[in-house]
Amino acid sequence: MSKDWNARTMLVHSGTKRSQYNEVSEAIFMTQGFVYDTAEQAEARFIETGEDEFIYARYGNPTVRMFEERMAALEGCEDAFALASGMAAVNAALTCGLKSGDHVVAAKALFGSCLYILEDILCRFGVEVTLVDSTDLGAWKTAIRPDTKLVFFESVSNPTLELTDIRAVCDLAHAVGALVLVDNVFATPMFTNAFEFGADIVTYSTTKHIDGGGRCLGGIILGSKDFIRGTLEPYIKHTGAALSPFNAWVMLKGMETLDLRCRAMATTAEKIARAVEGHNKLARVIHPFLESYPQAELARAQMKRGGTMLSLDLQGGQAAAFKFLNALKIILISNNLGDAKSIVTHPATTTHQRLSEEVRADLGITAGLVRISIGIEDEDDLLADIQQALDAV
Repeated sequence: MSKDWNARTMLVHSGTKRSQYNEVSEAIFMTQGFVYDTAEQAEARFIETGEDEFIYARYGNPTVRMFEERMAALEGCEDAFALASGMAAVNAALTCGLKSGDHVVAAKALFGSCLYILEDILCRFGVEVTLVDSTDLGAWKTAIRPDTKLVFFESVSNPTLELTDIRAVCDLAHAVGALVLVDNVFATPMFTNAFEFGADIVTYSTTKHIDGGGRCLGGIILGSKDFIRGTLEPYIKHTGAALSPFNAWVMLKGMETLDLRCRAMATTAEKIARAVEGHNKLARVIHPFLESYPQAELARAQMKRGGTMLSLDLQGGQAAAFKFLNALKIILISNNLGDAKSIVTHPATTTHQRLSEEVRADLGITAGLVRISIGIEDEDDLLADIQQALDAV
């Protein structure tokens, strides 16, 4: 691999390993184990596993390793470990290096399952967690203490699309020796590189944009070789959240078109946001590249594009939101995102329903809020679909 390659070339070629057959498309090594030529070779491999040597699929696999190396090349970091799902990645990244008595500071605007890990699991085992308004740098300054071990946030929050100032929070965390973990799913690898702003660890649910076709679950954790191989790898080996070789192969195929898809989706998302802003059925339109977006300056400083998502807050609450969803003809009602197909979600009754009404209100998740993940369909068709659904409210 050439370090001079641009992202689109890396997405197609980085990390490729060919068998003796010199196949064009990456091979799927559907095996749970590996054979040794001698007992001495098996003994040596368990003492130290070399490059392109494997022991067991829970520890690593050639197809999975191709995916890990391609993602690490794209992010410009030292190493990566792929897991069975995005939440497996978040869970492992949060728990692998923490112990009872440690302190974590996290954004309160997080996906519901992330909050469950922080508030229900980590706290149960004696980790102290402080949640803050991720948009308020003063809140981060107050919450981060000399004994803070880890800081965690989404670069773009789900579903209200709030931003965290990655560089500023990293500076605060690093001043006390804390690591910074960033979930970069909404920003995508194409529009924000969190490592460039100081992040130590980055996670993705590869189920989203990286697969891009709604086919497979997957997750990945990226960071330094010391963290990935020294802290994370032993935890994953012994807890078992291994990525299937077949799913890794699907992710590799998805990466080949990731840049093309994300750019097309982002163009359409911004066009639609601008077209419907000010509609009399909407209380607000949320998109990071709108001039009305409260953090517009920060968005343009740390995002190359405004992303593939937009959120609409309908006048009339849940009843209006449900009428809007039920009137859509192209956009599908589901709870995934980053798909080639456009998807709409009502967070208050689905992805964030376990949160109390008070917490949802604090996070800006109103009863009328809908989250739209824009796909690769024709932008005029999608805009027309949204406009006719708004008219039906």
